[in-house]
Amino acid sequence: MKIDSNDFIVHTDEKVKLSKRPTNIKLFFKSKKEYQKLLENQLQKLSTLQRLHYASNRYALLLILQGMDAAGKDGAIRHVMSGVDPQGCEVFSFKQPSTEELEHDFLWRTTHRLPERGRIGIFNRSYYEEVLIVRVHPDILRSEHLPEELVEDKNIWNERYRSIVDFERHLYHNGTRTIKIFLHLSHEEQQKRFLERVDEPDKNWKFSLSDFHERKYWKQYMNAYEACLSATSTKHAPWYVVPADDKENARLIVSQILLDTFNELKMAYPKTTAKHRRELKSIRKLLKK
Repeated sequence: MKIDSNDFIVHTDEKVKLSKRPTNIKLFFKSKKEYQKLLENQLQKLSTLQRLHYASNRYALLLILQGMDAAGKDGAIRHVMSGVDPQGCEVFSFKQPSTEELEHDFLWRTTHRLPERGRIGIFNRSYYEEVLIVRVHPDILRSEHLPEELVEDKNIWNERYRSIVDFERHLYHNGTRTIKIFLHLSHEEQQKRFLERVDEPDKNWKFSLSDFHERKYWKQYMNAYEACLSATSTKHAPWYVVPADDKENARLIVSQILLDTFNELKMAYPKTTAKHRRELKSIRKLLKK
């Protein structure tokens, strides 16, 4: 079965209703063995394109992963990027802001982690937390040392959406392609995964009381995500809502989205100059002696 990235895209000006978006779809494989074969094939293609991307050195690729706790962000990074050369890829996880970060605008801490040309940058959570967790828990705004009139401004979320859209448009026009993926997990599947983290000793480290606490705000988070996805999915930086109840299926979809993005870029290996070719011929003669 062919994976079509467009099946998961959030179209510009679409009013997103996550309840109408599936968290589980028909599997793209019939067995674990077939899944491994499909993923390996995807990773080989991704590795080839990543080398071309690195050598071409014209674009930067930013992959943003968002989702509820236990949605599979870490697993997607670990499995999908396993075939990529570590020299051309960096991963950053953004959790609670530091004191220094709180003294700057909300885009500052992620801006200086952006990937260079020829590289892939992965944000495990991102500046989008500022219109998600901060919107669900507006008291966090008061810890950001903003002027009082901004904290009380009812348009603050729309203003932040606008800042994000403008920022991503700026990145696009400077050669950075932004891929934004929301791993769409069901409330029931999150419960199942949380129970596994409690019951299995080697997964205990993944779970904390704060994870359980945030689960109580599920509806508020869904509302925040719907508003965010609707306001910030654009032609130059679209959102993809990936069904995440089945981890393996989600990883295949994520890898296909990456491949499709790479294939849209005009990349080529650098052409060798006439002078360099002469140098190479001279070196070849010396090596043959």
